[in-house]
Amino acid sequence: MFSKILIANRGEIACRVIKTARRMGIATVAVYSDADARAPFVRMADEAVHIGTAPASESYLIADKIIAACKQTGAEAVHPGYGFLSERASFVEALEKEGIAFVGPPTNAIAAMGDKIESKKLAKQAGVNTVPGSPDAIETTEEALQWANRIGYPVMMKASAGGGGKGMRLAWNDTDVNEGFEATQREGKNSFGDDRVFIEKFIEDPRHIEIQVLGDKHGNIVYLNERECSIQRRHQKVVEEAPSPFVTPKMRKAMGEQSVALARAVGYHSAGTVELIVSGADETGESFYFLEMNTRLQVEHPVTEAITGVDLVEQMIRVAYGEELPFKQKDIGIDGWSIENRVYAEDPYRGFLPSTGRLVRYQPPVEGWTDDGEANGRRGVDGVRIDDGVFEGGEVSMFYDPMIAKLITWAPTREAAADLQVQALDAFCIEGLGHNVDFLSAIMQHPRFRSGELTTGFIAEEYPEGFTGAPASDELEHVLAAVGGAIATADSDRARRIDGQLDPALAAPGDWCVTVGGTDFAVSLEETAITVNGEPVELAMEYTPGARFVDVALYETGSDEDAEPVQHFGLQLEPTRTGYAVTTRGARHVLRILPAHVAHLTQHMIEKVPPDLSKLLICPMPGLLVKLHVAEGEEVQPGQPLATVEAMKMENILRAEKQATVAKINAAQGDSLAVDAVILELE
Repeated sequence: MFSKILIANRGEIACRVIKTARRMGIATVAVYSDADARAPFVRMADEAVHIGTAPASESYLIADKIIAACKQTGAEAVHPGYGFLSERASFVEALEKEGIAFVGPPTNAIAAMGDKIESKKLAKQAGVNTVPGSPDAIETTEEALQWANRIGYPVMMKASAGGGGKGMRLAWNDTDVNEGFEATQREGKNSFGDDRVFIEKFIEDPRHIEIQVLGDKHGNIVYLNERECSIQRRHQKVVEEAPSPFVTPKMRKAMGEQSVALARAVGYHSAGTVELIVSGADETGESFYFLEMNTRLQVEHPVTEAITGVDLVEQMIRVAYGEELPFKQKDIGIDGWSIENRVYAEDPYRGFLPSTGRLVRYQPPVEGWTDDGEANGRRGVDGVRIDDGVFEGGEVSMFYDPMIAKLITWAPTREAAADLQVQALDAFCIEGLGHNVDFLSAIMQHPRFRSGELTTGFIAEEYPEGFTGAPASDELEHVLAAVGGAIATADSDRARRIDGQLDPALAAPGDWCVTVGGTDFAVSLEETAITVNGEPVELAMEYTPGARFVDVALYETGSDEDAEPVQHFGLQLEPTRTGYAVTTRGARHVLRILPAHVAHLTQHMIEKVPPDLSKLLICPMPGLLVKLHVAEGEEVQPGQPLATVEAMKMENILRAEKQATVAKINAAQGDSLAVDAVILELE
């Protein structure tokens, strides 16, 4: 076996590879940029080599620096993770010339599958179903319009070298093509160094299913079942699960066999993923089409590991060394259900805008992916696994992907795996920047998700006006009211014990008016008994005044001492002027907590009116002003593009919300803008 490998990547995937290599007794080398000098993966590795400044184009994307680090440290092989150089055939060729092994597929397979146009042709030849579209790259907007009308709307414009949701735009009409074709070319050029774009038919009500394949250098190829990746936002996966609630054994076999046939056609070895688009309206399973093949490890690989027990990173390393796969197709089963949520530094309450900055507080539900035995290694601790690469006090940089962590749960059933997600998401403590934990929790609780009726339009269809928090049930509001009363009593009890503040003989109030979601609840506490509006609520919690997190267990009324709780609630607490803001179950709830005898006085309080910002075009995220579409004095109409801002290599078009005239422009093209910077003023 290799004695030392280098990981040509960063963040959580670098940590992930290091953990498996360590368990295999293999020494590891990390490479890092200026921005990652203090990152966890750098500390975890046995050796670390600095390779450049923060931009990936000056560090992680320079093959010569990776090879030089291999020579410097004596690394015999390179694991590329995903992204960066993982699917660049020229990098693999350069490694081969230096006698350094690549932990991944052969050069010809990467080249063939890395080009979406050529891979589609090869898939057809291998007998794989393909989506109707342009056979070659399209050069101009005019040509794009011709193809779009020939295929029939809606169509998808895709960068040939694209991936990870970048370089993709959906067009419903000629206007969308006119506005988006050149932007798609630019995104392809900026992200992948390739501005070729092709067009294909957009399958409506689609499900995104992918098949994990694994092959060795001896001609053995297997498929490790499927993953459901339909819940996406802007073509970026948000939730993944294995198996799929839609796929039948017949579909699984057909998809798996076609995927293996494609892998065999290009002489594939190592881990790879064949992505398929499936018509959700066709329950026969016959209407599935090839999208692309990712010739690398996928972000969502942990859910496959959880249901199969196969460590994909370990198998990639063994295959690269020349070993045969230790199992056959008949040995691959499905054990339970696994769900992965991607925790991103983005603000769902502000249109999912990127939110870079310092992680002032970061405490995940468990301490991370462990190596304590086979079950824990794949499934985490008690069914909860965290794959991350950040640390408290560290920074989520604007230079890289905004992922904070991946939360993976495993349970015997899909419902139990989703319940475990909600419980674990409640326990995530993140402060300092915006994050999508509430949104993920809302999805896990959503009736449509629970039913398994998923399409790639799920988020757009279920949250057409944006995300405002998961709706609170009557039961949750009662629990929050009870918790609010208990916390207020504990705080008051502590206050009366402080010397010189209050008379120690003064008892803490026992009756409170707790307002949750605009509804007033009468909460009464007598010793350990709590009532809300006269009804008993039985819960157990440990709260110390000043605590920022409390775990609450809810019991059936009248249950005995040995009873199991009905539900667990993890509550994030933030003090306010009149109570607490409590974050749990996918939403932030403001609790106004007042002693019952003064609560009626709130009717005399004057509400503060927020300022009118409708006359300002405000930059919603830190980014680069790529284009100004208007000039001073120009009249604009609702929906008209005003400015384009690039953030995280994605272009965001800011549009007029109403008819107005541009009064003043405060920024110029090429400016770097801070969040909430005023780009222009309207009148």
